Amino acid sequence: MTQAEREQENGKEKEKEREKEKEKEQRGVKRPIVPPVIPEPLQEQIQSNFIVVIHPGSKTLRLGRATDTLPATIPHVVARRQKQSGQARYEDPWLLREGLNRPESNEQRQNGLKMVDQAIWSKKMSNGVRRTPVCADQARAYNRQIRPAVLDSVPRVKWTNTSQHPEFLVGEEALYVNPTDCYNIHWPISRGQLNIHSGPGGSLTAVLADLETIWSHAIQKFLEIPLKDLKYYRCILLVPDIYNRQHVKELVNMLLINMGFSAIVVHQESVCATFGSGLSSACVVDVGDQKTSLCCVEDGVSHRNSRLCLAYGGSDVTRCFFWLLQRAGFPYRDCSLSNRLDCILLQQLKETFCHLDQDISGLQDHEFRTRFPDSPALLYQLRLGDEKLQAPMALFYPATFGIVGQKMTSLQHRSQGDPEDPHDEHYLLGTQSKQDQSSKATAERKAMAKPSGFDGESCGPGGDPMERGHAQDMELGQSQGDCLMGGTDMEEPPSALLSRKTAVTQFEGKALGLDKAILHSIDCCASDETKRKMYSSILVVGGGLMFHRAQEFLQHRILNKMPPSFRRVVENVEVITRPKDMDPRLIAWKGGAVLACLDTTQEMWIYQREWQRFGVRMLRERAAFVW
Repeated sequence: MTQAEREQENGKEKEKEREKEKEKEQRGVKRPIVPPVIPEPLQEQIQSNFIVVIHPGSKTLRLGRATDTLPATIPHVVARRQKQSGQARYEDPWLLREGLNRPESNEQRQNGLKMVDQAIWSKKMSNGVRRTPVCADQARAYNRQIRPAVLDSVPRVKWTNTSQHPEFLVGEEALYVNPTDCYNIHWPISRGQLNIHSGPGGSLTAVLADLETIWSHAIQKFLEIPLKDLKYYRCILLVPDIYNRQHVKELVNMLLINMGFSAIVVHQESVCATFGSGLSSACVVDVGDQKTSLCCVEDGVSHRNSRLCLAYGGSDVTRCFFWLLQRAGFPYRDCSLSNRLDCILLQQLKETFCHLDQDISGLQDHEFRTRFPDSPALLYQLRLGDEKLQAPMALFYPATFGIVGQKMTSLQHRSQGDPEDPHDEHYLLGTQSKQDQSSKATAERKAMAKPSGFDGESCGPGGDPMERGHAQDMELGQSQGDCLMGGTDMEEPPSALLSRKTAVTQFEGKALGLDKAILHSIDCCASDETKRKMYSSILVVGGGLMFHRAQEFLQHRILNKMPPSFRRVVENVEVITRPKDMDPRLIAWKGGAVLACLDTTQEMWIYQREWQRFGVRMLRERAAFVW
């Protein structure tokens, strides 16, 4: 092949290559299929100092950042200026309540006091000697002749300055508003629930507006967070164990939509109390100012059947103490339960003088001071006997409070349904077939009725059938558990159903003593093992039982009244009143702060956008307790 032919052939090959390249360009190059790079979701680092923990109480609001050592504590009260001058002043009662002025009230009070005196006399002192009862007449003769001494003629306590006519005043400022000023006083929470009533400011809208005002003011003043910056903050809200679903829904809506928090977690006070005290399981007894709630908590789960709420607390002890002081000739004769400042004084006297120490007996002399605006500071002498012990013992003999015709005990009832939450337990109850319900109910009854074997024998690999049945109920959750209850209701004749409802109504009408309520709550636990745990860890929180020797007193009463079968099995009944030497009033709030730091909490946040889109359904999905 000549040189010219070779060059010609090379040129043809190059031309073919060029044509192939052109063809590729026209068709497009076939690239290998590579999955697109998906950016990993940014794990948002939640800083605890951007989480606000709110624990609202009937008398006190506690709130603070999750990183704070102690929360800000303020009276949970607001004073609102009247729209028009000349209107009648309105003030929510503090120590007064309904059911005190019935014809039977005084007789019931006297009967309760007799039971208290009998209990005091029956228990010997630590030296083995019985107490000598002190008659109120002995103290009365001395107290009636007492006249106050003037300490300071210039009053140092002053009324709140309202010269600028502020629209509202919050906390201490609201308590010290002059009654002659045109302000209405509202306590937005009463006995652990929203204070809805027929008087001025008693509608749901007005109560929520009061709460928003108080909480917003406290966040700005004590936490120094501008309201416009709340979109960068999250909130943990503590709610009662026996909660009103409608009220919780409205509070969440207020915090996310009205106040503008970016996210919220709602949790129960009893579970947070175990977090704050560092206990895994406990029978939590929360003695507040106006209500006492009990609940057995195991591994962060509140047992629904053990929840109990008693409609009395520390303020009822204060009012009872005032009645006993009057019987003993209280030298401050102008004292009135309808006067706000007198209520503050009586609370202080109760906290100073009252105790549960059986060894303190006989008459003793005391003194106290009164400091009111526009009045000189006065010093009074006071002689008291058993009154200081009788008042706190009214918690164990609530007839002494003299409350007649009121619902004194509350249980957790089934939800009445919510139009915004269509797939609730009512939906499940309606969609389940009647046959399915009855077969499940029959199976459960058989499981509950099986004998648990002799002592020392196990019931096979399944363990205790009652425990197993309870575990199934826990797995099913409230919705299907209630469906089972609904199934049995449908099978029962109307007379049996009516008698069961009557029994519940009668139980709720009874005023259980604190020790009996604890025994009832523990007895409602499913298994004996759980009951043993609860007897060995009774956690008392709240400010209503902060009396000297309260721990020993309650422990003695529980030991005496617990069932004999458990007395042999439980090694020691332990009542914890100051876990880790902390103030029992702050333990639930502290538990909320601990909750903010847990990894599992990240799955419980309800975000503002989610709430706007799905509403109350998010509580069913995200709440740590069965909604």
